[in-house]
Amino acid sequence: MDKVARRQVALWLLICSAMVFGILVVGGVTRLTHSGLSIVEWQPIVGIIPPLDQAEWDETFEKYKKTPEYQQVNHQMTLDEFKGIFFWEYWHRVLGRLIGVVFLLPFLYFWLRGKIEPSLVPKLLGIFILGGLQGAMGWYMVKSGLVDDPRVSHYRLTAHLSLAFLIFVAMFWVALGLLAERARSAHGAGLRQLQRIGFWLAIVVGYMVVSGGLVAGIRAGKAYNTFPLMNGHLLPPESFIIDPWYLNFFNNMALVQFDHRLGAWLLAFLLPWFWWKIRSAAVSSTARRVATVLLVALFVQIGLGIATLLLAVPVGLGAAHQGGAMVVLGLLLWLNHELRLAPAAGRTT
Repeated sequence: MDKVARRQVALWLLICSAMVFGILVVGGVTRLTHSGLSIVEWQPIVGIIPPLDQAEWDETFEKYKKTPEYQQVNHQMTLDEFKGIFFWEYWHRVLGRLIGVVFLLPFLYFWLRGKIEPSLVPKLLGIFILGGLQGAMGWYMVKSGLVDDPRVSHYRLTAHLSLAFLIFVAMFWVALGLLAERARSAHGAGLRQLQRIGFWLAIVVGYMVVSGGLVAGIRAGKAYNTFPLMNGHLLPPESFIIDPWYLNFFNNMALVQFDHRLGAWLLAFLLPWFWWKIRSAAVSSTARRVATVLLVALFVQIGLGIATLLLAVPVGLGAAHQGGAMVVLGLLLWLNHELRLAPAAGRTT
C-alpha cells in the first residue's frame, strides 16, 4: 500500500468520522426537541423520501397520532408543528443512510483497485457491520417509545450513543495509523507510562459517554440544576432509594448525575497533570500541541456541561455538549496515537 493510497484511504475515513460527528450533533438536537418518535416506521430504502403532498402528510400525521407520545403529550399538536419534529428525525435517518453509502462505495472502490492492504480489510468490514448494527439499534430504541410510555428506553439510547462513539473511534484510529509517517515505538519507561495514562484517560472519557447517555435517557439534567453541589449536597440523600441498590446506578436521577459529575471532576484533575507530564517528556512537538488543544477542549466541554446543567438543558447547549464529548475523545485518540510513535528526529526535550 503506497503512500498516496494510504493518504486517500485515510482522508476517506476522516470524512466518514466527520459525518459521524455530524450525525451525533443532529441526533442530540433530535433527542432534545423530542423529535425521535415522530417517524413510526423503519423503511431503510423508501423511507428516504419524505411526504410530498398534503395527502401523504395527513397519512404520516395520522400514524403519529396513534402513538403514546401524541396521545399523552402532544395531543394538541398541529400538522405544522408535527412537521417541525418530523424533519429533525428525518434528517437524522437520512444522514445515517448517507454515512453508509459514503463508507461502502469508496471501500469497494479502494478494495477492488488494490488500494487497501489485506490486513486492513477485516477492520473496515467490521466498521461497516457496526454501522449496520447502529441503524438497527436506532430503530430498536425508537420502538421502545412507541408502546406504552412515550420515552425511549434509556438503556437502548445509551447503547445507540455508545455505538456511535465506537464507530468514530474505530474509523479515526485507523485513519491515524494510515497517516503516520514514523514507526511505532514504546521505548523508555517514561513513554510507556504516558501511554498507559493516555489509555486510562480514554477509558474515563468512554465512561463519561456512557454515563452521559444515562443522564440524557432519564433526563437527569433537568434535576439538580446547581453547581458545584447538587441542591446543597455533595451526594443527594435520595441517591440510593431504589431497591435493589444497584439499579440506582442506572435509574436514579441523583446517582446517575452524580456519577457523570464524578467523571468530569476526575478529568478536570487528571488531564492537566497528564499535560504537565507530556510537557516535560521526550515526545514530538505534535504531541505537545495536541495535548494543549485537548486541555483547552476539556475545559470548554466542562464549561458547556455546567452551563447546560444550570440552564436546565437548552437545546443548543445540550447538543454542543454532546458534540464536545466527541471532540475531546478525538483529540485524546490523536494524542494517544502520537505517543505510540517514535519522537521526531531532533526532539529530545
